[in-house]
Amino acid sequence: MTEELVLERCDLELETNGRDHHTANLCQERLVVRRGQPFQLTLHFEGRGYEASVDNLTFSVVTGPAPSTESWTKARFQLSDTMEECAWAAAVVNQQDNVLSLQLSAPAHAPIGLYRLSLETSTGYQGSSFVLGHFILLFNTWCPADDVYLDLEEERQEYVLTQQGFIYQGSAKFIKSTPWNFGQFEDGILDICLKLLDLNPKFLKNASRDCSRRSSPVYVGRVVSAMVNCNDDQGVLLGRWDNNYGDGISPTFWIGSVDILRRWKNCGCQKVKYGQCWVFAAVACTVLRCLGIPTRVVTNFNSAHDQNSNLLIEYVRDKFGEIQGDKSEMIWNFHCWVESWMTRPDLQPGYEGWQALDPTPQEKSEGTYCCGPVPVRAIKEGDLSTKYDAPFVFAEVNADVVNWIQQEDGSMQKSASHSQVVGLRISTKCVGRDERADITHTYKYPEGSPEEREAFTRANHLNKLVEKEETGMAMRIRVGQGMNKGSDFDVFAYITNDTSEDHTCHLLLCARTVSYNGTLGPECGTTQVLDLALEPFSEKSIPLHILYENYCDCLTQSNLIKVRGLLTEPAANRYLLAERDIYLENPEIKIRILGERKQNRKLVAEVSLQNPLTVPLLDCAFTVEGAGLTEEQKTVEIPDPVEAGEEVKVRVDLMPLHVGRHKLVVNFESDKLKAVKGYQNIIIGPS
Repeated sequence: MTEELVLERCDLELETNGRDHHTANLCQERLVVRRGQPFQLTLHFEGRGYEASVDNLTFSVVTGPAPSTESWTKARFQLSDTMEECAWAAAVVNQQDNVLSLQLSAPAHAPIGLYRLSLETSTGYQGSSFVLGHFILLFNTWCPADDVYLDLEEERQEYVLTQQGFIYQGSAKFIKSTPWNFGQFEDGILDICLKLLDLNPKFLKNASRDCSRRSSPVYVGRVVSAMVNCNDDQGVLLGRWDNNYGDGISPTFWIGSVDILRRWKNCGCQKVKYGQCWVFAAVACTVLRCLGIPTRVVTNFNSAHDQNSNLLIEYVRDKFGEIQGDKSEMIWNFHCWVESWMTRPDLQPGYEGWQALDPTPQEKSEGTYCCGPVPVRAIKEGDLSTKYDAPFVFAEVNADVVNWIQQEDGSMQKSASHSQVVGLRISTKCVGRDERADITHTYKYPEGSPEEREAFTRANHLNKLVEKEETGMAMRIRVGQGMNKGSDFDVFAYITNDTSEDHTCHLLLCARTVSYNGTLGPECGTTQVLDLALEPFSEKSIPLHILYENYCDCLTQSNLIKVRGLLTEPAANRYLLAERDIYLENPEIKIRILGERKQNRKLVAEVSLQNPLTVPLLDCAFTVEGAGLTEEQKTVEIPDPVEAGEEVKVRVDLMPLHVGRHKLVVNFESDKLKAVKGYQNIIIGPS
């Protein structure tokens, strides 16, 4: 009688599998693999080796708290000669004495998550079972059969493997790139992402169904969109937009997702205070990339928040141009969301590719604060019947803005406006380069094109198709040079009269600080010209001087000032409105890297900044982090005031653990100068 086959140990081949599955950073202590692609195992038996003629080997995998074969969360499969593509499979690669090398593979549609792998051996009437270990299964953008497959390697590198990037902020006419440390492969982040899935209300309601549906990136994307905000659940971030962040951390302080996700986990999954749109988007990008879904952060400038889905943002203004009444529907200076790449088997063909997902809690979708995924292609085509939340995203990039001026007798007069175009310069980081890519064309056809008219007709956006009334008068806000925080500067109302008649007008020019979501602060500059004579076919430029002393105490951390010009022609009862958002630049953070740039060798980052203000800076601190360069965030506080014009300099130790290109991200805070960002690319060679 043949003796029983007894397993001594199982080697999960962490190094080989980590390299082959692009999970090396995650495979330090446990196995992390991608679906639809074989991974290696080596079985060491006691006594005798495996004999195909007498031994049966049956493997089983289970995931979730209530695994079942019906829900694809449990599978049993035998060792065979061939690997099936659409099922769990195991095959022999090599055998030497009592060492058996195997290949296992998960189907390309298997649910992602934490699995337990077991082995049952049977020889004749004898049998034993062994737990071989646990592994985590991720989406696989390298597998053509996976719903998240991308065919360009540089895009896979950028949208799944790259741990740092940029988020675009500022204004449509001055786009600012803010560095961000996504850090999806940093210690503990994968576990936090799986914890986030296990705390979502759908899992708590029906764990078996939820785990089963984790085979779909559409489903997982929607869950992540809901769980990054805490509005309906134990989600990660609490949003706040009122500039009162004393009991938490200002949204503008953050420089990466890792610190936010670790705080959430370490505080018992209690909400982290506070986030705004780019923070929500960046954290969602980290989670989705970590789980294997190709994802990028996008920014839409002049983004409409349309609550009633009429594709119209209407402002009622008084005779000074100030907005009256309800301010719930606003044009945000910019708004960030993410796009994830996936097929859409739930939709008609042609809607695969980039899908917009928005974790910022704005409007409810099917009773929950989440948004998407909606195909970007559907937005471009004006197909608003498409799942999920197409009307809301369409309005963000296409809504029409109408300004009404309320007369003293209560009647309304429509204002001509040439400056408020919604959905401008939609931006994301270039693949493989630290530059901005303009992707507006993926959301919109060229203005005035037949395709645009067709899309608007399909979306029933009929107000956009009405010909705009031309008055022959135009006004634009122009800016001078050197708009740095701490300086005085000029802006100009530039008025043209293209008619053959004289016009006598009143001009009111006003500057107010503004948050990026359109909330106005105090006035910081104003000028009036009561009898402005505009000769036929002429142009005039009227200046407004804006002083630092007038904006220093009321500028928000968005660094934005809104300049509004209202031109009134009393004789014709006509109004012309122009607005422009001005971004004030922060000083530059300078970074020098000292030491030999090699793996496991200490480096020193010398970080400095010059105070651009005419007053001292108090409570100054530099914070640095970088995936693969620092284990955690490091903060250096400066005890002494930094005088006007003085340079402040600190040194921070780094320990690069991984070869390749990394980004050190820096934030500077003080009492009068906040959320100043800087970065340095560092290429680390082998030791």
